[in-house]
Amino acid sequence: MGKREDQQSNKCCDVIVVGGGASGLMAAIHAARAGAHVLILEHMERPGKKLLMTGNGKCNFTNEAFFNFNEPQGETACEQYYHGACPAFVLPAIKNFDITSTLNFFEELGVVPVKRRGGYYPSSGQASGILAAMLMECGRLGISIKCNIGIRAIQKAEKNSESNQVVTEESKELFVIETKSGTYLSRRCILATGGKSYKKTGSDGSGFLYVERLGHHILDLVPALVPLQSDLAFFKKVAGIRAEISIKIYIDGAKTACESGELQLTDYGISGICVFQISHLASRALKSNREVWVELDFLPELDDAETFNRLMARAKSRYAVNKTMEQSMVGLFADKLGSALLDEAGIAPSQMCRTLTVDQSKRLVQVMKHFCVPITATRSFEQAQVTAGGVDTTQVSADTMESKLIPGLYFAGEMLDVDGICGGYNLQWAWSSGAVAGMSAAASLCSKEQ
Repeated sequence: MGKREDQQSNKCCDVIVVGGGASGLMAAIHAARAGAHVLILEHMERPGKKLLMTGNGKCNFTNEAFFNFNEPQGETACEQYYHGACPAFVLPAIKNFDITSTLNFFEELGVVPVKRRGGYYPSSGQASGILAAMLMECGRLGISIKCNIGIRAIQKAEKNSESNQVVTEESKELFVIETKSGTYLSRRCILATGGKSYKKTGSDGSGFLYVERLGHHILDLVPALVPLQSDLAFFKKVAGIRAEISIKIYIDGAKTACESGELQLTDYGISGICVFQISHLASRALKSNREVWVELDFLPELDDAETFNRLMARAKSRYAVNKTMEQSMVGLFADKLGSALLDEAGIAPSQMCRTLTVDQSKRLVQVMKHFCVPITATRSFEQAQVTAGGVDTTQVSADTMESKLIPGLYFAGEMLDVDGICGGYNLQWAWSSGAVAGMSAAASLCSKEQ
């Protein structure tokens, strides 16, 4: 583990990284490898807590799709896998520190990558192995890590009226970081404090307050990769059921996106990866008071006509002579789901199969194939995997991660207006943006000395 500083200090270092998560650790390591004296300030009791939760603790840390980012269709890939005001912002960093760099980096640290369904995981199957390897590298490089830091202000020296430091031409480029345990000075500052998701891991959104005070614009922060809520009574009946479905999202009546996969039905609404992938659209639309609803297809392998024919055939089968409609759903849907869908179609579960009418079958097809769910809200940031929105990327260099407003200030990871889909995309962004920020900060110091 990296060396920890326990005493108050105002000694100036080359680079201070604020935030000891995935992107912060990567930034610190690359700055130190380039020769910089680096200090990490982390306000939790230990670094990397959110990293331990990724991939349900198994850490899907990148994806084979990133090989496409070096192809001519790289910009298209950005729009496919990332969201934000400018998805293409991610391209220079991901090309600079690409999937090959990522795999090599972790293999050098002893983490053996294993590919499963396109995603790369540590062969140990534990996110803790990724974190431990990075912390050991911090220790090898002499990176100091100070935890339980309560940051009160981040300023440039010439703007720090409360500092007792003498402001000279040489010290004007210094960053003054006021904390509850003392003042820290650095020649370069990398902000990697995360977003607002999973507050208990340290991502409480406090970093955005410092950024705004430095003059940066923050685009609306909303939960992403998050479950969606609905007031339909239907969900109380089917909570706990999982089903393979396809889902379409409509905003103000216009179809905006579609996904497929396993749906998790909950007492408050819907969850699952297929829901997470479209949740950023719902979050932003709801924030703007727009109407949001989704359409669920519980039989995506069949079209409407095929579904109708199958229902009628099941109802008229000689094996169904003495079956109720509820019994006829057995083998087609989970028990509670079949009954709930019958209720939605206005068909009594106790009705005998053989009495199913054409009109009833059509209603049932509509419910099974086009189940409309009004979305009233998303779950909170505490249930969201990432934050959509953040530092306006038009104010940041895509090549270096340096602020265009504050020389010497760099950003990494979830602080920026970049959020990816499920599958290792957010972690690859953390690795790429962190590595580029760290290398760029160190390189700028070298250029100053020449």
